[in-house]
Amino acid sequence: MNSERIAITGMGAICALGNDVDALTRNLIAGTRGIKPLAHLDLGFPELHFGEVALSNAELSLRVKELLGDMDAPLPRSRTALLALFAALCATRKTLDEQDTVVISASTVGGMDLTERLFTDRRAGDMAQARDAAEHPVGSHTSFVADAIGSKAMHTTISTACSSSANAMILGAQLLRTGRAKRVLAGGSDALCRFTIEGFMSLSAMDTTGVTKPFSNERNGMNLGEAAAYLVMEREADALEAGRQPLAYFAGGANRNDAHHQTATSPEGKGPYLAMHDALAVAGLGPDEVDHINAHGTGTDNNDVTELAAMERLFGKVPQYTTTKALTGHTLAAAGALEAVISIICMREGILPVGHATDEAITGHTAMPVAQTIRRPLRNVLSNSFGFGGNDTAIVLMAS
Repeated sequence: MNSERIAITGMGAICALGNDVDALTRNLIAGTRGIKPLAHLDLGFPELHFGEVALSNAELSLRVKELLGDMDAPLPRSRTALLALFAALCATRKTLDEQDTVVISASTVGGMDLTERLFTDRRAGDMAQARDAAEHPVGSHTSFVADAIGSKAMHTTISTACSSSANAMILGAQLLRTGRAKRVLAGGSDALCRFTIEGFMSLSAMDTTGVTKPFSNERNGMNLGEAAAYLVMEREADALEAGRQPLAYFAGGANRNDAHHQTATSPEGKGPYLAMHDALAVAGLGPDEVDHINAHGTGTDNNDVTELAAMERLFGKVPQYTTTKALTGHTLAAAGALEAVISIICMREGILPVGHATDEAITGHTAMPVAQTIRRPLRNVLSNSFGFGGNDTAIVLMAS
């Protein structure tokens, strides 16, 4: 197997914390929270807070057309696909000549946001837009991305709940290291929709009191968010030969499953422990070489305590950690890629962003998240993404 380093040479993101990487960087440094009541989407639930992208679908379409350089370009109607196109085009630097780029994207709901609107029309007897139901499948957005950047290579979709786009990066690295891909665009996209909200409400996993409080004794559930994020991955030698400087390196990753429950992690956090342990082994790092952990940290009762137990078991003294879902909301399949982008920003800017300030650790534990933004150099960052069914993934990113 080719052990050459995997460079990340491009990245794009859009989320509640910023409509591009520059805005996301500014708001991370400022410690801004992007979680608030819905302002652009008509989904109901006025009592809940969400990590909503601050653009309507019409505004988002306009941004995508500007990136394409074609104001008459036909676009998908699904918000998931529009978010994906925007972030992917930003990541590929608008070149639109990515013929050899493999596209590996992730989603949990695909075009469900559009399907819900079409269903409302159908109930009213309006079938004029019925053909748009073709955008419903979870992988439809991936095809739009591949077409938009001009990819003639393989494209595929991963849907493993909240670990999806982290797994997309692992697959991308495997294809590069084994010579089966020259360049990879890996990431994911998920839009807010009623289907997701109702689902998490039925699990009593939503914070109904305001903004989520991860790793706090007062945690009361998550705030859902929406986002898209993509990273360009290639072998270091290929990148340097083409004059592309690495932003960071994908040092390794691992996916494990504790097979404990349909939605919950095992009480002792076996899956998260194995994912983190094995990701470090793949990266050739010891626990003492991790400078920062971007925790999964959803703010739910089960997730936080099991992740914390796993971190304390692996590290003993847990490195400084935070959870940026307290800033962006939980963006589901996009979370792994979005938090990889955030981790790279943190390394490049030399910051540990504040997640949620808490005065005391969860009962029975000692490690606490970062309570205020800290400036210091970061070399190695571990980023966790844990999904339903115990599908647990950890990746290691290394500064360039």
